[in-house]
Amino acid sequence: MPKTNLLAAGAALAALVLALPCAAVAADPAPAAPSPGGLSFADPDAPTVFTDGSTLNAPLGQLVGDVVTVSGTVAGTAAGDAVAVQRVDPTVGWATIATAVVGPDGTYSASWKADHAEKTTLRAVSASAATSTTRAVVASGAPIEGRALTLYRRAQVTWYGPGFYGHKTACGLRLRKATLGVANKSLPCGTLVDLYNNGQTVTVPVIDRGPFRRGTSYDLTAATAQAIGVTATATIGAVRSVAPAVAAPVAAAPAAG
Repeated sequence: MPKTNLLAAGAALAALVLALPCAAVAADPAPAAPSPGGLSFADPDAPTVFTDGSTLNAPLGQLVGDVVTVSGTVAGTAAGDAVAVQRVDPTVGWATIATAVVGPDGTYSASWKADHAEKTTLRAVSASAATSTTRAVVASGAPIEGRALTLYRRAQVTWYGPGFYGHKTACGLRLRKATLGVANKSLPCGTLVDLYNNGQTVTVPVIDRGPFRRGTSYDLTAATAQAIGVTATATIGAVRSVAPAVAAPVAAAPAAG
């Protein structure tokens, strides 16, 4: 074989040998980060608009013990008319939780104290309509209109990360800076938990065990803490992530213009 061909063949073989470790590394991707289960930041400004033209403004979430305030308009009502704000109850269907009177400008505002944690659906109707529909459970499973509201239990949390990156968690996941998740002493690995802090919410899985500080319920990964603005030990809202008792697609606000 000519010398030039030998040199070319040697160079090609050397390049192949050098490429093999790189190929091996590429074939072994890093473990996928856990699914966040959906992210949402900041309470929506736009009201839910219903098919009859009614509107409903409500917070994205609220802590148990705090006052929930909603406002909006109810189609077919006039100043002085009574309005009922209702939530979906798994036993009785629509249950009235607050009432209000329509003001001169055609709007209402109603408030009540959140007394237990839940994920529910809200609507507002005229008081006369509420009388006849409160126990009308949507047994058929047909879609209903409403606005989702989550009421969170108060939970003391801490956060962790530095010093643990690259190590496996108790649930078998390798912890990284971008990992979204929480540590909890008893919830099964993979359980999704909704966390809420100052109008910001994130849904993350249980990926580790802890925290072991007395009185603390969850240890957030650094990425989770950053997502909802937690920088130190704090009391935030937490609730196990489950679907509302009744499916409740909401009507989107109309586009501007």
